[in-house]
Amino acid sequence: MAIDTVKPESGTNGAIRGFGFAMTAYLFWGILPLYMKALAHIPAFEVIAHRIFWSVPVAGIVLLALGRMGDVKVALRNPRTVAMASLTATLVTINWGTYVWAIGAGHSLDAALGYFINPLFSIALGAILLKEKLAPTQIIAICLAAIAVIILTIEAGTLPWVALSLTFSWGFYAFFRKTLPVGANQGFFIEVLLLCIPATLYIIYLEARGEGHFYQTGLADTALLLGCGLVTALPLMIFANGAKLLKMSTLGIMQYIVPTMVFLIAVFLFKEPFDTTQLIAFSLIWAGLALYSWSMLSQSRGR
Repeated sequence: MAIDTVKPESGTNGAIRGFGFAMTAYLFWGILPLYMKALAHIPAFEVIAHRIFWSVPVAGIVLLALGRMGDVKVALRNPRTVAMASLTATLVTINWGTYVWAIGAGHSLDAALGYFINPLFSIALGAILLKEKLAPTQIIAICLAAIAVIILTIEAGTLPWVALSLTFSWGFYAFFRKTLPVGANQGFFIEVLLLCIPATLYIIYLEARGEGHFYQTGLADTALLLGCGLVTALPLMIFANGAKLLKMSTLGIMQYIVPTMVFLIAVFLFKEPFDTTQLIAFSLIWAGLALYSWSMLSQSRGR
């Protein structure tokens, strides 16, 4: 990535540019449920296959324009890098698959819940795997999220698996992604490149059996599946550039934009039921996130 050498918050102009990049990506992701809802009649596995397949040319064109394709060639010669990219590619596929299914099946609120929990899970992950010390407010925040999950489990009689799947897959993806020794854009291209072979075979299989939706069920489906590459690759690559220019504390606060937009879309546009139990659970998580944000900002001011 051409911007890899830029330090966070490198001047006012850098901060403004970074904020613009990050906000654009978050707004993209915030309205993504509307796009996925339009694909709800297509099986989730087929949508994921097309997201992967069409992301390859989009990401490839961006890297060629940035002159960074050489980084990809070097990375692919390293077995450890390929193995780590295979792991992160698997995790992000699980995340995408769960998300696409959740939106199509009317579980957008569960998706929002998962992404609200994710920052608190990331804190717990850092404490467990990296032995990072937690502030008292962060411990309380994690406990509030755990209580919320327990309440939802008792009410439904089963774990909120959609929310937890999104939380765990994205949390571990972000954790292992940090160890991938390539830039964000290059790493994403390698991930979809590795996934492209099974995705392509699956698409060919569906089309050969007459069960696919590309070119077989109308122009609208074809256009939506083609667009999967753009809605998948562009926000991730735009965000990667913004992340290089912003402080973690800034990104930490901004990350709530997406689940908030998904929550509002689920309740007011998709009309998904939002009962008292869910209100209590979400309120506990929002309280935990408020504590987390306050703790993060306090630490940032202290430094």
